[in-house]
Amino acid sequence: MLGINRLLKQLADEGNYIKVGLVGAGQMGRGMISQIEKMKGMRVVITADINVDNARKAYQLAGLSEEKIKQSSDEIEATSFIKQDGVVITNQIDLVTSIEAVDVVVDATGIPDVGATIAYQAIQNRKHIVMLNVETDVTVGPILKSMADAAGVVYTGSAGDEPGAIMELYDFADAMGFNIVTVGKGKNNKLNLEANPASAEEEAKQKGSSSKMLASFQDGTKTMVEMTAVANAIGFLPDVAGMHGPSASVEELPTLLIPKEAGGILSNEKVVEYVNGVAPGVFVIFTSDQEEVHHELQYLKLGEGPYYVLYRPYHLASLETPLSIAKAYFDQQPTIAPWCGVVAETVTVAKKDLAEGEALDGIGGFTVYGKILSKDDAISKQALPLGLVDRHVVMKRPVKKGEIITYDVIEHKQETTIWNLRSLQDRLIK
Repeated sequence: MLGINRLLKQLADEGNYIKVGLVGAGQMGRGMISQIEKMKGMRVVITADINVDNARKAYQLAGLSEEKIKQSSDEIEATSFIKQDGVVITNQIDLVTSIEAVDVVVDATGIPDVGATIAYQAIQNRKHIVMLNVETDVTVGPILKSMADAAGVVYTGSAGDEPGAIMELYDFADAMGFNIVTVGKGKNNKLNLEANPASAEEEAKQKGSSSKMLASFQDGTKTMVEMTAVANAIGFLPDVAGMHGPSASVEELPTLLIPKEAGGILSNEKVVEYVNGVAPGVFVIFTSDQEEVHHELQYLKLGEGPYYVLYRPYHLASLETPLSIAKAYFDQQPTIAPWCGVVAETVTVAKKDLAEGEALDGIGGFTVYGKILSKDDAISKQALPLGLVDRHVVMKRPVKKGEIITYDVIEHKQETTIWNLRSLQDRLIK
């Protein structure tokens, strides 16, 4: 089979290209549009954002002239303009997910309920959906994948996101027949469970990013979510609730993230984990029961054994998303998906003392953070999945800082897509 670069070139040589619809023109979306503009055989033909000027700016930064950009909410007008080699900007999500001119939809919003709506609409309209929204995936990914399978389209996470990068290493090692012990990622900032948009504001301004998004990295939520996605894809579990999170160099990983009886810190094998000190990389730790394989690995300078590390020192975030778009389009295959159903859960923990009647503000906010548990642990505690938290979730009873928030202490005051999908998933997927 031809590589993706050759398939895209072949498509371009035929005068065709993959037509991408994007929702979310923030940092991730902007980077993706600019990257795709440099590629053969692919184009983001329509972009939706709640602020249409964000979408316009994204195309301008990618080098498109103003006459090539049209704002529209009408499908006939938008389709006609796309056929004339233009691109469309809009504030209507359903135009992106329904318009016939789009082959693959990308969600780059990072908002769980919005992501659930985008994915559901795309699948109902028989379009492949690429999720740059791991928060949605860990909450309702299994039911969305089931729906996509039934519709004959691809539901997938993104290459370049850390779960996708881990998946590539895992697939390589698993195909080779290695005994994989641990998979994981680096964390590039010190864990601060109290991080919030105010404390992250100054650094966020320096980096040109959202303070809420940065807070979700600092308080560990993003890491918990990403490793939950990996757990649900390959069936591995956290060794302890919240994972260990040790500090280590790449060279130390094969002697640290291994079973205790071999000198490491793990009580189990087949574990998801994160490490301070190896960011922005991802890793797989493996061994073999074949003596000749050990000899070969040592000859190839992978270490003294008996455990070895495969390490990828980068992930290119949304710049790699086009690879998942192409894989879905050409091969009808996902980069990463929750093949194992619900194995782990990112649950909701109080970031501060919460009072009766207080509304929760979601991921990266002032009120809650995420923690990975096994599915069985989450069920036994009746823990609230973090992706279900939004401003409509209100405390019925006080909860102390550091406590897990359970279904019985909250009230959800408005029906949303993600709550409906989660209810369906809980009934149908075990």
